[in-house]
Amino acid sequence: MTVDIDKTPADTPPAGPEAIKAIPVRHYGRYVSAVVALALLGGIVYAFSQGKINWGAIPDYFFDDRILDGVGKTLLLTVLSMAIGIIGGVLLAVMRLSKNPVTSSIAWFYIWFFRGTPVLVQLIVWFNLGLVFEYINLGPFYKDEWSDFMTPFLTALLGLGLNEAAYMAEICRAGLLSVDEGQTEASHALGMSHARTLRRIVIPQAMRVIVPPTGNEVINMLKTTSLVSVVQYPELLRAAQDIGQTSGAPAEMLFLAAAWYLLLTSVFSVGQYYLERYYARGSSRSLPATPFQKIRANVLSLSSRSKPKGGTA
Repeated sequence: MTVDIDKTPADTPPAGPEAIKAIPVRHYGRYVSAVVALALLGGIVYAFSQGKINWGAIPDYFFDDRILDGVGKTLLLTVLSMAIGIIGGVLLAVMRLSKNPVTSSIAWFYIWFFRGTPVLVQLIVWFNLGLVFEYINLGPFYKDEWSDFMTPFLTALLGLGLNEAAYMAEICRAGLLSVDEGQTEASHALGMSHARTLRRIVIPQAMRVIVPPTGNEVINMLKTTSLVSVVQYPELLRAAQDIGQTSGAPAEMLFLAAAWYLLLTSVFSVGQYYLERYYARGSSRSLPATPFQKIRANVLSLSSRSKPKGGTA
């Protein structure tokens, strides 16, 4: 009788399971949607290319003195209107949160009125208040006819700034309410006044909540300045329309104005990104990478992949 002897070494480990070959899932819907989107984009580009538009007129007037002057006035109006809106919004937010029913009610009425009426209507009303008030009389300081006092620039500044204050008030109020009340109570227990508590404790922490929507409001204000063309203020849109009437290219000048608005909003968006990143220092463990840092990381990763890997004999 013969006996089969297992000649497999005792220390040989058992064969493991066969490696699993993972097959990625194919998302055919993504390919179809990408083709449809590219086809629509190509159709839009083709339609514009076949239109009776003199595209060469846009670079000819892009840096025209009148256009650049309009861009400068648009930026000036944006900055000053937002300054009025931010200062007024902070004051209205503090008044709204006040325990004094009179100041709280005044702030509520202001916000209700200016948020409830279109900004275009407010601009026209400011421009035509001379029909109601013939003179403006500030006693010994200033006295003049309303039509001379309410210039197109002042009309635009008041119309945009006072309207923006109502929206900034709600943004600031949300930011102030986001700070825990215990910090205010602790500050008062340490002997800090209410004003100093707001300035040193509450507002710096509320900025993390206030900055992102405020950046959006700045960009929105930049575009809203185009409405002041109805009160004869020569900002960017008004300058483009005037050039379009004299040059015989009204549609081209509208595209030119749109290109300038896109350029300015892009610059403002970059500034908003870095400002949000600055105020996120106390709330995030690691700050998000800047666009330059992302580009540098991608370049370094590509260069490391392109280098040949050394092998051992």
